[in-house]
Amino acid sequence: MHAAEQQDAPSPQPHLYDRSGNRYGLDDPRWRGEDGSPLAVSPTAGLRPDRIDTAERSLWRYRAALPVPAGHRVSLGEGCTPMIPLEWSGRRVHFKLEWCNPTSSFKDRGVSVMISHLAAHGARQVLEDSSGNGGAAVAAYAAAAGMRAKIIVPAATSAAKILQARAYGAEIELVEGTRDEVSAEAMRQAERIPYASHNWHPMFIQGTKTIAYEMWESLGFTAPDNVVLVAGAGSTVIGCDLAFGELLEAGWIERLPRLFVGQPEHWAAIADAVNGVDPGSRGERVPTIAEGASIASPVRLPEAAGAVERSQGAAYAVPEDEIRSAVRALAGRGLYAEPTSSVAAATLDHFITTGDITPDQTTVVVLTGAGLKSAERMATVFDGLTG
Repeated sequence: MHAAEQQDAPSPQPHLYDRSGNRYGLDDPRWRGEDGSPLAVSPTAGLRPDRIDTAERSLWRYRAALPVPAGHRVSLGEGCTPMIPLEWSGRRVHFKLEWCNPTSSFKDRGVSVMISHLAAHGARQVLEDSSGNGGAAVAAYAAAAGMRAKIIVPAATSAAKILQARAYGAEIELVEGTRDEVSAEAMRQAERIPYASHNWHPMFIQGTKTIAYEMWESLGFTAPDNVVLVAGAGSTVIGCDLAFGELLEAGWIERLPRLFVGQPEHWAAIADAVNGVDPGSRGERVPTIAEGASIASPVRLPEAAGAVERSQGAAYAVPEDEIRSAVRALAGRGLYAEPTSSVAAATLDHFITTGDITPDQTTVVVLTGAGLKSAERMATVFDGLTG
């Protein structure tokens, strides 16, 4: 059967499910399964080219692949970010500039779809926990939807990121401790406020998968050979796996691209799972300049690690000095990427050195957020340098 015939066949009604296999309707307000695990949306049919709404300049051009009523969408023009080719280490590499989203990070993709889903089901208030970019995105889209937002934030978060969320009208609560301790506090409060967590909510992943659909469309409806990503919770990793898997199942691509994933060395749960490393062997965790990726226990760890393995990709725990070098290397090419984003460039360098990424392959590197979002940490990279 040809892909077009498969696409025209009736698609099964999507549903939510947890790791134990329990099924729930899409209108169920729960944010995790009965077994306590995160929820996912059952696979949808891969999007064929003629179902892209080319008149729409946002991720909603792919609404045929999104299990959310487009009539309730909350959009600020997210998606359709540039994918620019640059020479890098003697090869042509495409850099996907996610800081061109409305709040300057990739989180807008997932939050637009998540808030649209919640708005369609009558939510008037939302709770989020975030180290910065996710909270800013939830605050912005909640404001656009006319919702109240409360954002629980690590006390050590960059002041600029906290200011951005506060500017949108969100209530901010600072919590001392690690990113995981902040999440634990949010889960306690989620008993009384709808939890719009970019780590837990299944519709967030549905939004992040549109980044893969954009790569596919931008490359003439073909998949790249390699996609290089930074991971904290792993939502872009899972989103790429989901979208490319839908396209492969429908026959619109011939193979999955390999996913190459980088994480800060002391916060490398996904990389350690892929590589069979005991996280305890790294010793005590230390703070990282890549604050957005400092998550010790990703909610969707098995799914993220499985996505890397399924793609026959690889993962790398990136030392701090390599992250700093990558920040400078990107800036030297005119790309002012925050340290968290720059983990992806350091990962690219590593897998070029190992020979896993070769000059004849099509490679896309996703840069998730702008350096302007992390001014204090960018200063530690560039202070003292002379031109």
